[in-house]
Amino acid sequence: MMEGWKNTRLGELVQLVYGKPLAPEDRDPNGLYPAYGANGEKTRTNKFYCDSHSIIIGRKGSAGEITLTEEKFWPLDVTYFIEFDRTQNDFRFIYYLLSTLNLPSLAKGVKPGINREEVYALPVSVPALNEQRRIVAILDEAFEAIATAKANTEKNRLNAEELGLAMEEACLARCAAREGKPKQLADLCELIVDCEHKTAPTQETGYPSIRTPNIGRGELILNGVNRVSEETYKAWTRRAIPQAGDLILAREAPAGNVAVIPPGLQVCLGQRTVLIRPKASIFKSRYLAHLLLQRASQERLLAHSRGATVQHVNMKDIRAFQISRIPSLTVQRQVLEELGSLHRQSSALMQVQLGKLTALDELKKSLLHQAFTGQLTAWAADRQLAAVG
Repeated sequence: MMEGWKNTRLGELVQLVYGKPLAPEDRDPNGLYPAYGANGEKTRTNKFYCDSHSIIIGRKGSAGEITLTEEKFWPLDVTYFIEFDRTQNDFRFIYYLLSTLNLPSLAKGVKPGINREEVYALPVSVPALNEQRRIVAILDEAFEAIATAKANTEKNRLNAEELGLAMEEACLARCAAREGKPKQLADLCELIVDCEHKTAPTQETGYPSIRTPNIGRGELILNGVNRVSEETYKAWTRRAIPQAGDLILAREAPAGNVAVIPPGLQVCLGQRTVLIRPKASIFKSRYLAHLLLQRASQERLLAHSRGATVQHVNMKDIRAFQISRIPSLTVQRQVLEELGSLHRQSSALMQVQLGKLTALDELKKSLLHQAFTGQLTAWAADRQLAAVG
């Protein structure tokens, strides 16, 4: 045991108190006080149940999630809030301690929940109050610096992404043919086919069923893709069998995304998608995808979208979408080579920033570990921050 630290059980430090239901008529989005659910603020209210800062722990649903509040609040009935001896323990120290205990791992059941007695039984080590406050001061300063660094890094990542998109659009504009007579997309394609308007039965293995979450900017996203049987595949492709080089466009959520089917992959269309097969004598598939993903094209494509909450593009508007600047296939091929180079450069820049975000998250975990193993000093924290920064 670390010198001056006491080994005990969490139940000796804190009590978990049940939250309380809040009547619908007492919920007000513009209310004075937050009402907390299992994973953060759920709504607001002009009433409060607790009049001092505390820590809320998800009891049902997002069980074990931790939220810190430093104002009057209302804990909903899917939560616990903690009470503890404030003369012996520092509020923020308790918060950091709870953050190291992986409380969500205690969740059980169909609607995950955690049992207070299991939480109380967790072994913990706790130093005297003055040491708690020293640790909190170091962690607060370090975590504030990490938050600032993460915000700056995320801004740099977004700037790299924006730069990549701007360079792509400049390349397409520079290499486009002169303005010609507009042609409808339907006239430039062999087929434009809507999906089945029902949900395909899924199974663990089989053919990928491409839904709107699987359609990225130019590429299919197959992580977590639904899969269907051969029987379902045949039924869902009776209008047209998707081929390599075909485009799949999302009609909703998010409307307008376009991906190209790569070689060697057999897929069928999920709901709210459209299959587009450009005429090989007019378009390179990826060039058309880039063209449709341009901001100006997206604005025109979505200009007539329907839906109060979710944008929805009609088949009629997709078929009637007009394109007036189509370079030769030779130029399209050259453009695609240049766009590939630009994409690799912007991806490399973004990967650097994503790596830094990961490093900052890992540093936060490391500092918490050091804090509760007696190894944390301000000097060491500063050095580690400087190394990541």
